[in-house]
Amino acid sequence: MNMTLLHEITFYVMYSAIALVVLVTVERGIFYWHTLRHARLLETSMTIDALSRGTLPQVLTGSDSVPADMLRQMLEQRHLLRNRHDIEDLSGAIYIAMKAKLQHHLWILDTVVTAAPLLGLLGTILGIIDTFTALAQSGISDPQGVSAGIGTALFATALGITIALAGLVFLNHFRDRVDRIGDHLKILLMRAAMGIGERPVLTAVPPRALATAV
Repeated sequence: MNMTLLHEITFYVMYSAIALVVLVTVERGIFYWHTLRHARLLETSMTIDALSRGTLPQVLTGSDSVPADMLRQMLEQRHLLRNRHDIEDLSGAIYIAMKAKLQHHLWILDTVVTAAPLLGLLGTILGIIDTFTALAQSGISDPQGVSAGIGTALFATALGITIALAGLVFLNHFRDRVDRIGDHLKILLMRAAMGIGERPVLTAVPPRALATAV
């Protein structure tokens, strides 16, 4: 078995993991920034009076953001709602669907964070095996070559840990973004529920399913 080839493949896999982390980080960063900004904008522009008339704020027109899509679904199905429980069930279902969109691609970062140190350790083991194999064949006539081989093997572990640490920072940051956006979505759903019907009891009851959907 060619240990040198396996060692190189391990490095290529880790370099691919770096590229994957960068791509996911950029895509999710832009997505969360846009979504959080739009959710805050909707909170300030949406009024109960407009919702009670069935009209959407102008900021929703032509927007495909998660908060806008959520409110459109809520308002488009308002005519099917008959009581408080219908509102709670619809709010919970919409919230769960929207939160799934927010968590999209985060599993990739989670996988990289878990796998990168293991790949680094595997690269180190393969590098050390390759070094000792070469040492057994040529003896210790070239100590510099042996030291270089062990250094390269240990670099694999350092690279894997570095990738995991970087991925963990972004993963925790994005999870915080998901929680913050989720809070804004709950507020928007509550305000949308207030605009459904004319009975005041509906304005004081938050969606029951949202507490269990988080």
